[in-house]
Amino acid sequence: MVSDLELLDAYSRAVIDAVDRVGPAVVKVDVWGGAPQSRSRRVPDGGSGSGFIFTPDGLILTNSHVVAAGTEVSVSLTDGRVLGADIVGDDPHTDLAVLRVTAPDLKTAPLGNSATLRPGQVVIAIGNPFGFQHTVTTGVVSALGRSLRARTVRLMENLIQTDAALNPGNSGGPLVTSRGEVIGVNTAVILGGQGIAFAVPVNTATWVISWLLKDGRVRRSYLGVAGQDVEIPRRLVREYDLPRHRGMSLTAVTSKSPADEAGLRPGDLLIDFGGVPIGGADDLVRLLTDATIGVATPVRVLRHGAPRRLIVVPREVE
Repeated sequence: MVSDLELLDAYSRAVIDAVDRVGPAVVKVDVWGGAPQSRSRRVPDGGSGSGFIFTPDGLILTNSHVVAAGTEVSVSLTDGRVLGADIVGDDPHTDLAVLRVTAPDLKTAPLGNSATLRPGQVVIAIGNPFGFQHTVTTGVVSALGRSLRARTVRLMENLIQTDAALNPGNSGGPLVTSRGEVIGVNTAVILGGQGIAFAVPVNTATWVISWLLKDGRVRRSYLGVAGQDVEIPRRLVREYDLPRHRGMSLTAVTSKSPADEAGLRPGDLLIDFGGVPIGGADDLVRLLTDATIGVATPVRVLRHGAPRRLIVVPREVE
């Protein structure tokens, strides 16, 4: 029979091995917002956070909010080197950013597959909370598929919820499995909440990285509407055989926007976009990607209780 001590030792070894594998790639990110000065004579006025090197040529993944206020960025490596970093691109809608440093002998963190995660799985967070460099905490995946509003108000989808202890300064650091693979980028904590923190899945990050390396940003589309989620009367659901019992009631339509030009009006109840049922505002946000920019897309609304079909052409978010 395996003793508790042996189980604890096995758990400890798994955590230690994972930290040994990923830890050397974790960096402290310091940001300055003012005019360039000698870094040795001042405290970063744009804040600090964490990040990790994921390619041998010096690409670093971190949070957009860590570098958003900065004009000058440096990263501190675990071997004591301090390097200037360039911002390759950032995406505030997913709170991710890519930096680049140039130096020899860089350690890298292997990226895993966040689609294989399960609630209850052990995870490890490595970062620099409150400036305490290379701090390790452990926990489990509390839940998957969480949603959280970004600073841009757009919804961040499919987040990993974890109870690994995170604090200011952990932002941008890796969330790691016991196998030593990065499966998330730590992004937010619930202030006042105990053991409630979130990470962007690495599969989402991989998609964002490709866009940032290509264009420096992620392209998205918009309609120019505001709305709220509402229940659709049962009579209408039955009469028109609607797949959802909820829809998005438009409260405002911006003048000369794609929605306005398509004929959408305040009071319309949006129930379908491009053949996909809309159960609320967040469903619409998920569909407004680069794939719909400039594409004539059918939408279906209920206006005064009767269905209407319109064609809208989303435009790119500037």
